[in-house]
Order: sequence, then C-alpha cells, then structure tokens
Amino acid sequence: MANTHVKSISLADLKVSSLNMRHGRKKPDVSDILPSIRTHGVRQSLLVRAEGGKFGVIAGRRRLVALRQVAKETDKDIKVPCIIMKSASEADAIEASLIENVARVPATEMEQYTAFNQLHGAGRSVEEIAEYYGVTPLKVKRVLALANLQPAIREAYTNGEIDPETIRALTLASEDQQTEWVTLYNGDGHAPRGRACRAWITGGDVITTDKALFDLEGYEGDIVTDLFGDHGVFADAEAFWAAQAVAVSERVEAYTEQGWSNVHVLERGAYFQSWEHEKCPRTKGGHVYIELRHNGDVTFLEGYITNAEARRREKTGANAEDAGGLHSEMTGPMAIYIARHRHAAAGASLLSAPSIALRLMVAHAMTGSALWDVRPQPDNIRKESTAASLENASATRVLNEARDGVAALFKALETEMPQRGYFETALCEAFSALLAMSDDEVMQVLSFTMARTLIADSPIVEALLHVLSVDLSGFWSPDDAFFELLRDKRVINALLEDAVSEDKAKSMLTDTGKVQKGAIQSDAPAGWRPGWMQVPPSRVLEGAQSGPTNHWEQVAHLFETDRIDSVEPQDANAA
Repeated sequence: MANTHVKSISLADLKVSSLNMRHGRKKPDVSDILPSIRTHGVRQSLLVRAEGGKFGVIAGRRRLVALRQVAKETDKDIKVPCIIMKSASEADAIEASLIENVARVPATEMEQYTAFNQLHGAGRSVEEIAEYYGVTPLKVKRVLALANLQPAIREAYTNGEIDPETIRALTLASEDQQTEWVTLYNGDGHAPRGRACRAWITGGDVITTDKALFDLEGYEGDIVTDLFGDHGVFADAEAFWAAQAVAVSERVEAYTEQGWSNVHVLERGAYFQSWEHEKCPRTKGGHVYIELRHNGDVTFLEGYITNAEARRREKTGANAEDAGGLHSEMTGPMAIYIARHRHAAAGASLLSAPSIALRLMVAHAMTGSALWDVRPQPDNIRKESTAASLENASATRVLNEARDGVAALFKALETEMPQRGYFETALCEAFSALLAMSDDEVMQVLSFTMARTLIADSPIVEALLHVLSVDLSGFWSPDDAFFELLRDKRVINALLEDAVSEDKAKSMLTDTGKVQKGAIQSDAPAGWRPGWMQVPPSRVLEGAQSGPTNHWEQVAHLFETDRIDSVEPQDANAA
C-alpha cells in the first residue's frame, strides 16, 4: 500500500476499528502468540488509520489484545509499530481487513456478510470483492443475499438459532413473508424450517429448474434465483406444470411413433407400483408408464404390463398383436397420421368461419390448453412419409395461403407479422398494427391464429369438424403414406370389406396384407374413406380403441343441435 507510512504509536492511543472484520466479537484467544510477544514484541506491524483522536486497528486485533496483556503484566506503556493508512476510504480499510483476516482464519458466514456488505456499500463491485477475497463471485452473491433478510432473522442466525438450510430458504422470501415468518418464530416457535420453509415460501413443492424437460429459454414464467443451490426455483408451480405437460406429451408422441402399444401418464404424485407389473419388451406389447413427482421429477418406465395382463396372456397364449379389441386398431404412426390430417382439415376449415374461430378462441382463452401460452402446434412429425403427406395435403396449402395473406396485411402497414415470444415492445407493435386494420382484416388474422394454435389429436378437433360440418373428402384421400402405415391384418381386411365388398374380403382373407391393400387401392370407389376419416369418425373394428372415435364419444353429447342453434356455421369448404 503506497498510501501509508510507518510510525510507533502508544498502546493507549490504539483501539479496534469498527471497520475491522472482527470488531464486536468476544475477546480472542491469544495464548499461541502471547509468549512470543512477551519475549520479542510484535514482529509484524499493525495496520491502522486515524479515527477521531486515536488510531483504529484495521488489521492486527489479536496482536493488540496480546500487547495489552503484556502491558498489564509489566505496568508499562508500550510503543507499537504501526502502518498508518493515509487514505480516508472506508472501502480500502474494509478491503485490508478482509485480506488480513480471511487469509489467516476462515470467517463465519455472518462475519463474511458484515464485511462484504460494508465493502459493497462503500462502492466495491461483486467481482472486486471476489478478487480481493479470493473466492468466486457466486460466493460473494450468496453471502450478500443475507442483506435481504430482516435484522431479526440475521440475529437469530448469528446466535445459532436458525440452521443454514432455513436461512438460505429465507433469502428467497419477500419482505411480507419474512415478517410473517418472524411472527411465527416469535409466537410459538413453529415457523417452518429447512425444506418445509422453502416450500412454504414458494407456495408448494420446491421445483428446481433441473427438473424441466422443456427449454428454459422459451419459458415465460418467473424463476426465483436460488443463490445457495445449483439451480433456480420455479415461482409458479402450475406454470411449470403447464410447460412440462407439453414436453411430456411430445415424449408420449415419440413413444407412440416408436411402436409402443400404450403409454400411460400416471396422475401427478401417484407411484408406479412395480410389484403389480412385469417386464415386457416393446416387441411383445409392453407399455410405457410415466411417473410425475410433485417436485417436478418425471420418470419414464419402459416395457411393463400388469400382472393381470401377463396372467391373461399366459392363459390364452396371446401377445399384444393378437389380443383382439383390447388394444388400438391403429399402429402408433398410423394414429399420428390420421390425427394430423384431421387436425389440418379442421384448421383449414376454420379459416372461412371467423365467428366459430372467435368463440373457439374465447374458450381457449378462458380454459387454456396444452398449446395456449399461445404457440402453434409443433411441427415435430418424425415419420418422413407422414410429414411429406401432410406437406402436400390441400389443407396445408390452404393454411399456407392464409399465412401469406396475414403476413401481407402486416407488411402493408410496414411491419412484420408478429412472432411468438413475449416482449413488451413487440406486443405493442402488434396491437398498433391491428388497430389500423379493418374488422374483416382482424377477423382474418384471428381465424388464422386460431387455426395454427389448435391442438392436434384432441376432442376439440372432432368437435370443430362436427360443428363446421366438414366434408373431409375435400381435404384428404388415401395416399401412399396411408397404405404404407396400414399394417394390422385385421384392420386391412375390415377396410377391404368396407371399401369393396364382404365377399371380396372373405375371398382374400388368406392373402397377404400387401395384396389386400392393393385391392383396396384398385377397387375402392372414388371418394372412399375409412371410418377414421369420416365426420363423425367411426371404428374399423368393433370395440377397438380408436383415437378420433374415442375423442368424439367423449364430447358428442355437448354438441346437440339445440345447444348451438344460435351459431350459424359458414360454408366450411368455401376455402
């Protein structure tokens, strides 16, 4: 320190500075250095600075105490070699005390807080404190987080009445929450502690960011910074689960595409009862179970069937492939193929029915869906043939033309079509552009927005197709991808009977599926469509599981004629 000079100062003129890191603590043990100081005096000068009429010891408190003991024993005034700081900067003094004390004796967390907070208040940045102290910036931030605590909480922690886990949880608390906690603590002493305290502060189970299956960069909810852990904490558990549900649904779709016969998502908090299940590979009809813990953990358990199902199969000699109507009549890829074509047709039909789109949008806004934060149905089809088929579908062409039309409306106003992502300025830009549009133009934008945010493979698609009286022949006919995905021999034979005749199906019962599919392609009348692609949809095999049919049966009673007399659907096929 260039801004200093050395001087011998009378012991009576020295005191412990209030800026000394050890100021205010109980008298230190100096038995280790006292014999040497008695014999040789101090060999290392004390660091002091002028404070009032005396000199405050910034570094060297233990040496000062030992010297006072020697002076008491000898009844002599002692001259002490001191380095005097000329600078009046408190930050320099605190910094010097930190370096002196921490290098020698590790400080407690509250001692570090006191010193760090003084240094930070004197103008030192977190990075500068970390550099001087020889620790990471995160360590400094964690210590300084104690500054957000009420004095009563810090005092209790200093006195050892609060454990470290609780004090760290309280750094997440708001001022009101801290006040409430102190009231509970001072009342009956039953204030929440440890993990329970963190759960109490966050309003439920603590869900850390490492539990997310989704991209955190796209998450628009609040995340509380947990300086004492390796991860942040989701402030709103329901917002987390809304985003997590979308990620789980994508995993379910992926499992379905891989050929798993069933994927079960257990109720949140329910445990997978392993003792009630047996291992069974995918090729033998094994199922996937997804377990959701309240703390955000998601576990994927692949290849299981229930003990009851295993016994039934042993008794009948059945595999999933010949289990009759107990499993889906569609393969995973076929289910996705059918669901997505129906979804595209519903969306395309919605474009010419803005009054219906408005009602549907209001319903979404009120109740939400797995897509509504708001964002479009993800383009995440892995099967190339399904993706290609959908890309070439007339419904997709209609939707793309609508997208171009909406983009042109914004371009005419010298702005870009708004993209997903919440930014206040972007939101205002979109609002300003919509204010400049006519009612008809706004309804055009509304219909397109509803069409692209309509969730696929859901009852709402079936409800919409019904309400709009959509003729799916205007959007779909059996193509190569459909027949490629058609694998179940029972289904193929039933479709042959439906498309051609019962006699034809009987005569070709022993033929290969490829031959039977060829007969459907060559002999089915123009415009033929399986029950999967009718409105309303129907099963091909009696009693079998069928996505579109199951969805429609869940909600058909809600769309009786007298319920929707006041809404007059426009011509859904005008597009």
